[in-house]
Amino acid sequence: MTRSGRLGVGVIGAGRVGPVIGAALAGAGHALTGVTPGSDPDRVEAVLRGVPVLTAEEVARRSELVVVAVPHDELPGLVSGLAALGAWQTGQLVLHTDPAHGTEVLSPAAARGAIPLAVHPAMTFTGTSIDLRRLRESYAAVTAPAMVLPIAQALAVELGCEPVVVAEADRAAYAEAIATATEFSAAIVSQAAGLLARAGVEDPGRFLSALVHSTVERALRSVESA
Repeated sequence: MTRSGRLGVGVIGAGRVGPVIGAALAGAGHALTGVTPGSDPDRVEAVLRGVPVLTAEEVARRSELVVVAVPHDELPGLVSGLAALGAWQTGQLVLHTDPAHGTEVLSPAAARGAIPLAVHPAMTFTGTSIDLRRLRESYAAVTAPAMVLPIAQALAVELGCEPVVVAEADRAAYAEAIATATEFSAAIVSQAAGLLARAGVEDPGRFLSALVHSTVERALRSVESA
């Protein structure tokens, strides 16, 4: 840690999630050490202005907290590959954002002395600064060994999220629930918007927004009272 107690944070994964997580942590007072290259460098630069673009190995070696935000299928290979290179460090925090994995996927890093954390903000990312406001309205699923669970919860709070603990064994069920809700909602809303447009309703997206919000609230109340 730095003298102020803040962390040097590096981001591996320059898609829609990683840069936003990095920017949120920077807003909480942490220092950004680097981000890996992405397919849309202009968007990444807009979110992380002036942050050095480094290789994944360089990010891991330079950072006290490494945020790993890569596609689900790439996560295991990336973690084990960096372990083989000796990039993970004792006492370093390694946080991934994948909904389906707990901390087991970070075992190669943990074997090198790193501290494994899984924090998944439950929201759809645009990859832009708009997400920073939306993080403050979101929950985050956190999974970590018991002794370091407070660290994962604290980082979720620094992102602006309300942390919800999900056990390692329950991550697959959690991910299925998130996927079911988002995929079902997207399909239904898209179909309804098309029908409204054909019915002559202007701005069907705005029309549906209020309707969906009230419907979800009513559904959740029925679940809570069951």
